[in-house]
Amino acid sequence: MKLIKLLLISLLFINIGTVSAADDFIEKAVAAEHRSAENKARDIYRHPAETLSFFGLQPELKVLEILPGRGWYTEILSTALSEKGQLTVASFGENHPNDYLRGVHNDFIKMLDASPEIYGKIKRVVFEDKGYLKEVADGSQDMVVTFRNTHNWIRYGGIEDAYRSFHRVLKKGGVLGVVQHRANRDDDAKASSQKGYVPESYLIRLAEDMGFELVAKSEVNANPEDTKDHPEGVWTLPPSYRLKDVDKEKYSAIGESDRMTLRFVKL
Repeated sequence: MKLIKLLLISLLFINIGTVSAADDFIEKAVAAEHRSAENKARDIYRHPAETLSFFGLQPELKVLEILPGRGWYTEILSTALSEKGQLTVASFGENHPNDYLRGVHNDFIKMLDASPEIYGKIKRVVFEDKGYLKEVADGSQDMVVTFRNTHNWIRYGGIEDAYRSFHRVLKKGGVLGVVQHRANRDDDAKASSQKGYVPESYLIRLAEDMGFELVAKSEVNANPEDTKDHPEGVWTLPPSYRLKDVDKEKYSAIGESDRMTLRFVKL
C-alpha cells in the first residue's frame, strides 16, 4: 500500500499542464474575441489554457483572483466562469497610497466598466485595506489564484498575512494556484525577491506553514533560457523591457521569465 501511495503521489508531480489537454470551456475562454491582441500575444509565454486546466478550473467554481493587474487573466476567467461560476477580483483599490498601483487599479476598473456584458457579474473587493481580503467570507471560495505577485509581498512585507488570508477564504479542500517567477534553488528569498524571483522551496514551505498541502507542480511555464541575472531583474525581460532598447533583441529572444506553477489544497 505504501508503495502504491508513493507512486500515486509521484504521478501528481509530472508536468501535468503539458500532457493534459485543457478543458473545452477554458480553450473557448482563451480564444474569446474580447481579449486584446496585446494580451493574446503573451499566450505563448503564459500558457493560460494549460495553466488553468492544471489548477483544476471548472465552470461552476467560485474563484478569487488576487491582484489582477490590468486584467490579463481576468479577460479569460470572466468568460470561463460566466455561466455557472463566480469570479471575484481583489485589486489594489482606489485609495491605495502608491500612485502607480492606484493607477493600475483604475485602469483595471475602467476595463471592467467599459464592458458590463462581459465583466458585469464580477465581484470586486480590495485586497489589502488595514487587513487582507476583509470583504471575503471565511470558507467561501473554491479556488484562489495568484499570478506573479508573491515576490512583492516578500519585498514590501505581508507575505505571511497574504497567504494566511488565502487559506481563510478557501473551503476545506479548496485549491490555491500560484504562478511565480522562480529564483535559483539556493538563492535567498529576500534578496532574490528584489529582482522579482522567489525560490520554489521557500514558497512551498511558506504555503505549507499556512496550512496548505502541495499536491502538484507543473513545468508548463518554465523557461530554461532565463538566466535570472539580468541588470533590472525580471523586469529586464518582456513584457517590461525596463532597459528599453538596450539589448532588447537579446532579451526578446529569451522571452518571459522562468516560472514555477504550483497547485496547493487547503487541509
